[in-house]
Amino acid sequence: MSQTPTRADFDRYMVPNYAPQQAIPVRGEGSRLWDQEGRECIDFAGGIAVNGLGHCHPVLVEALKAQADTLWHVSNVYTNEPALKLARALVERTFADKAFLCSSGAEANEAALKLARRWAHDNVSEHKSRIVSFTQSFHGRTFFTVSVGGQPKYAQGFGPVPGGIVHGEYNNLDSVRDLIDDDTCAVMVEPMQGEGGVLPGDIEFLKGLRALCDAHDALLIFDEVQTGVGRTGSLYAYQQLGVTPDILTSAKALGGGFPVGAMLTTDRVASAFAFGTHGSTYGGNPLASAVALAAVEFIDTPEVLEGVKRRHALFREHLEAINARHGVFSEIRGMGLLIGAVMSPAFEGRAGEILPLAVEEGLMALVAGPNVLRMAPSLVIPEADIAEGMARLERAVARLVGER
Repeated sequence: MSQTPTRADFDRYMVPNYAPQQAIPVRGEGSRLWDQEGRECIDFAGGIAVNGLGHCHPVLVEALKAQADTLWHVSNVYTNEPALKLARALVERTFADKAFLCSSGAEANEAALKLARRWAHDNVSEHKSRIVSFTQSFHGRTFFTVSVGGQPKYAQGFGPVPGGIVHGEYNNLDSVRDLIDDDTCAVMVEPMQGEGGVLPGDIEFLKGLRALCDAHDALLIFDEVQTGVGRTGSLYAYQQLGVTPDILTSAKALGGGFPVGAMLTTDRVASAFAFGTHGSTYGGNPLASAVALAAVEFIDTPEVLEGVKRRHALFREHLEAINARHGVFSEIRGMGLLIGAVMSPAFEGRAGEILPLAVEEGLMALVAGPNVLRMAPSLVIPEADIAEGMARLERAVARLVGER
């Protein structure tokens, strides 16, 4: 078909579970995108923290093209070299002894939750199945992960949710003490809540979770789908927090835009996934694994990781300057290049109104709920693009203030 698709085609042909912007991006390079009309945007959204190296980074393009000429898919009846290289790279860079490769963050979290219950079932008791999670958390859209996530709206209308799942209050260790017991198999937590408002976990809270898990022989699961692969200024956030989980999940920036996920764990826990207990049709796909390996090796360097911290300071400086002039934010928070600007009381719940105004000014950004403007740009975004993007954001904010 030679006809150029339009935004109306989405409404005609696609299930209406999304409400995309009217513009359709057709080309990307670095931290900039162009739509069908040739209009250019600076990208502070990063595909929701996926495009860790921006658009069409030459290292990732080269890895994909090279693998495309050799081997695409063989299934899990066989292993393959790119998958083995990726698994080794992840294990050697983290606490883990073993890796399970899959296609998305939801798949990685589903695997982590199933593994925790299976481990407890096989090693302790079939009754040790309780999972503790947190309100406002987000762990994916499968039925299991959406039930463990702490936002009930995502499970509404889908029937009875799986049992044995309870939710504490994030950054409130006492709330977890009231929930955890010897029948708990796992505590699942984001080291920084992403969809829940870009809210960093207090270090003492996370350390307390580790201690509670140890006391009750439960597993600590870190969901690093959004915080992982350089996003916070270390390869994984746990490495700068001083708290080591038993299971860690990764996706998003892991593939730099190519769908891939991973679950990492120790030998002690991994043994519960014996032959035939779990699987993923595309897990360990050679194309995905080759791109992910290139992303990990490029990102896990002092130059990139230190650059993330430097860019965080620049984002904060610009946002605070915008706020000093317009008074729209009550707090700037986050780690690395996952940053949230909380709306001030005068603009409560209006973060989403900034997005279309920003697009009109040539900037893509995100929200994390109705009250937090979220930014998750490329980890290597040029400083000139940060400055220009912030100038465009300020114009959008000024328009919002003018409409009050």
